Amino acid sequence: MSLAVQARRYDTSEPVSIEIAEGRIQRIVPAWPSDAVNDWPLVAPALLDLQINGHAGTWFSSATLTADDVINTLEPHFAHGITRLCPTLITASFEALDSGFRAIDEACRRESWVEAMVPGCHLEGPYISDVDGPRGAHPLEHVRGADYDEFNRLQQAAGGRIRLVTLAAEVDGAVEFIERVTADGVVVAIGHTAAEPEQVTAAVDAGARLSTHLGNGAHGTIRRHPNYIWQQLADSRLWASIITDGHHLPESVIQAIVRTKSTERTIITCDAAGLAGCPPGVYDEGSMQVEILEDGRIVIAGQDQLLAGSSLQTDTCVAHVITATGVSRREAFDMAGLNPSRLLGFEAIELKQGSRADLVLFHHDGPGSPLEIKATIFRGEVRHGTVTG
Repeated sequence: MSLAVQARRYDTSEPVSIEIAEGRIQRIVPAWPSDAVNDWPLVAPALLDLQINGHAGTWFSSATLTADDVINTLEPHFAHGITRLCPTLITASFEALDSGFRAIDEACRRESWVEAMVPGCHLEGPYISDVDGPRGAHPLEHVRGADYDEFNRLQQAAGGRIRLVTLAAEVDGAVEFIERVTADGVVVAIGHTAAEPEQVTAAVDAGARLSTHLGNGAHGTIRRHPNYIWQQLADSRLWASIITDGHHLPESVIQAIVRTKSTERTIITCDAAGLAGCPPGVYDEGSMQVEILEDGRIVIAGQDQLLAGSSLQTDTCVAHVITATGVSRREAFDMAGLNPSRLLGFEAIELKQGSRADLVLFHHDGPGSPLEIKATIFRGEVRHGTVTG
């Protein structure tokens, strides 16, 4: 299958013609249109989000998850320019996690496009803080100490697909767990932690490489300094993922993290909940009720301050980081595609010959404006919208 695309590059705004065949970019050359190109869409490598928990009421960590659920949950993400994501399973019983990973593995083995869309899985918990605040919305009854043997069983259930694990630096067995898991080639992140600064350092010394949604999954009020946020921010060995949906972090915090870690070591995630894609309203989530507000926030029902997740997607986060920080369009997209690929060792998708043809065509009027997705191309095939030219 071949495809031709004419658009303006996301990094230089240069008009280009892109020829695609056999799922890859065969040729990309300057275009020489006779008319103005201001109405041409922009083209960028499609998005990769390393932390998405589900969609439309389906959670990847559900004990009843099926391969069909996985397939149906992945498909809607094309509309947001996302062609790769790490299904994220949060703190739950071993049985629920085992079931979720087996369903994902089955879906990947059944459909080649699913395997291409799921380069790896993310286990967020259950080895996290049991303290209110740092624990976030993770269920207390399933929080436990780090267990390498349990992790190995989950890795087997996942068909070896777990590529990222988030744990709290202070949980029992954390350092040994990090050493053993990183030796297996899995990236370890610190998150949902109430650790002392020296415990953060010990975790990084053991091999932790990322801070998961830095600034969230934390106490509402903490000691001014030292504390676990400053310690992670200061350690240059740690990358940082941040939720830039406009609700989880103030603009000043986003600015501080991006400027400290740099745009080359910051990763954008939407951390979308399993309720993403559901209409506003009140929903029962286990032992608590949560509410999706009109602006996309998911909060503990009955108030509008305590967040319980987000229903917004990665394209929203890319647009907001441009507004919040003034980074370039190229830097914003790279934080939501190239950077997670580099950290996790996935194939880098770029606007160059030979690259996998995962592209997003969009319009964007600059800071303060949303991304208007016109089309998403996945392995050379249009999976959302239309392409002309």
